[in-house]
Amino acid sequence: MYKLMLLAATIIWGFAFVVMKDAVDVLPPAQLIGVRFFLTGLLMAAVFHRSLAGTLNGPCLKAGLVLAAVTFLAFWVQTVGLADTTPGKNAFLTATYCVIVPFMLWVVAGKRPTLANVGAAGMCIVGIGLVSLTTSSLSFEFGDAMTLLCAVFFAAQIIAISRYSEHFNVLALTVYQFLFGGLMGLVVGALTEPAPNLAALTPEFAFNLFYLVVFASGLCYLFQNVGLAHVSPAQGSLLLSLESVFGVLASVLFYGEVVTGRMAAGFVLIFAAILISELAPARAKREKRPETNEPLGILGSRNVPIANEDDAEPVANP
Repeated sequence: MYKLMLLAATIIWGFAFVVMKDAVDVLPPAQLIGVRFFLTGLLMAAVFHRSLAGTLNGPCLKAGLVLAAVTFLAFWVQTVGLADTTPGKNAFLTATYCVIVPFMLWVVAGKRPTLANVGAAGMCIVGIGLVSLTTSSLSFEFGDAMTLLCAVFFAAQIIAISRYSEHFNVLALTVYQFLFGGLMGLVVGALTEPAPNLAALTPEFAFNLFYLVVFASGLCYLFQNVGLAHVSPAQGSLLLSLESVFGVLASVLFYGEVVTGRMAAGFVLIFAAILISELAPARAKREKRPETNEPLGILGSRNVPIANEDDAEPVANP
């Protein structure tokens, strides 16, 4: 059951790339992220209101504000990139964040990358080149470059989450992360983007927004939190890494994206690099001690802090 929850989350997230592609044609990126995040924050506050008790204090709110800033930047830049590239490429290039994390940890915490991390990075770079570099000028398209930048912000988000979640309630952090991030998007959108065309706010857009808020945000994070509390790190990481694969599948089926042999080779290399980055730490842990069901802190915490089993109890009753 828990593996199916994680698989369902990856499918929903994968198809969300196509939904976002359609939605960004109606609302500019910052406004879209603002509306999505703020509504998600309200929804999660209603569901997890008990977890907010005692968290309305300066340190916790400050942590939520920092997470909100990094998360908003990650999604904003990703959505800007999505407007100028295909959903499939956006999905795979975003997923490179898990290869970036070990090297960012080296910079901020002095923790050296392993040989597996270095090998995965090399494979990832070659894969990115096959996917994104144009054969004529060996240059990046704007959308691909912005998507790679968003991967850097996602990597920074993961490191921030891993630190703050040691000191604060992760569900409360999640609520503040979305509420503050939503306000940031609405403010940035109001200051820098044109007002939306009200005629474009059709029932189709309303359905897309409903999908992003209820399914791709609220429901997926619920599945992720509960699932990772009961599935081994290696299995959880493997299932969650399929998000990029479903992103390409959705793009081919619903967006009409054509995957060339060159792009397919790049996707395979990037996916292999992701698997190496995710599974190598779990293998090293198994060699040191018996495997446990503790969540792995990289792919497992892509967009929201991961709750431990105690935090997951009020979320659902499996």
